Amino acid sequence: MVARRGRRSARGSDEGIPSPPGYSAIPVKFSGKQQASHYLYVREHRVREGTKSSWPQKRTLFVLNVPPYCTEECLSRLLSPCGPVCSVELQEKPDLAESPKEPQSKFFQPKPVPGFQVAYVVFQKPGGVSAALALKGPLLVSTESHPVKSGVHKWISDYRDSVLDPEALRAEVDTFMEAYDKKVAEEEAKAQEEEGVPDEEGWVKVTRRGRRPVLPRTEAASLRVLERERRKRARKELLNFYAWQHRETKMEQQERGRQADQDGTGAQQHSPRTSCGPCSAPALERSTKMLASAPPIR
Repeated sequence: MVARRGRRSARGSDEGIPSPPGYSAIPVKFSGKQQASHYLYVREHRVREGTKSSWPQKRTLFVLNVPPYCTEECLSRLLSPCGPVCSVELQEKPDLAESPKEPQSKFFQPKPVPGFQVAYVVFQKPGGVSAALALKGPLLVSTESHPVKSGVHKWISDYRDSVLDPEALRAEVDTFMEAYDKKVAEEEAKAQEEEGVPDEEGWVKVTRRGRRPVLPRTEAASLRVLERERRKRARKELLNFYAWQHRETKMEQQERGRQADQDGTGAQQHSPRTSCGPCSAPALERSTKMLASAPPIR
């Protein structure tokens, strides 16, 4: 009776492990002193048919709920009994692009966000994934042979790792610049070959290469361009001032002429007349005397 109850309790504890559909739960403890277990949820990494993936099929294990104290080295050590591990990569969230990635640099990469992460574990053989799915725990992250730093010791270790080695940084920068220069030279050579060459349909590809040389982007060249623009703007303002001055002068002349015309017309209207047409004053007097001496008409 007691044995049956023990079997039922053990079976209930195995079945009571919470896990999402399609995942297997692996209990993990930080050390042997810890009583509660943390669970890793694992499944085989799969993609749809015809989709390219940066992870090899049937040899990649996808892990959820990886705690912050579990590093790539720790995860590789915990899963090494299942088979030889080729690589382990921790990410903040699952990789949905499913495209090949460029190799990351340990100097030039974003700072990882502290918290729970996901992991992609690549085994050397497909049997490693099957063995990991059937793995039972609990697994210990920190042991006497492989202690994991925590608290102040971990903070000190992280601070020391943040100090970069100048020689290693210089070597990586030189390697990157050599690869970049080589890539740029290949692109320029390809563009030069394709310049002016029509394709099968007769179209000519337009490239960035032009006949006119590009203005060098230096401080002296920028100052010359600014000085040229300033002179052009000042000359334009001066021409506008001259045009305004000519316009004002013409308007003043027209106003003076109009005023002169008005003054002349008013003088002609108000001045007395000094003559009576073709007859002068003596001729008018003689005509009057002749009319007076003439006999009356009967």
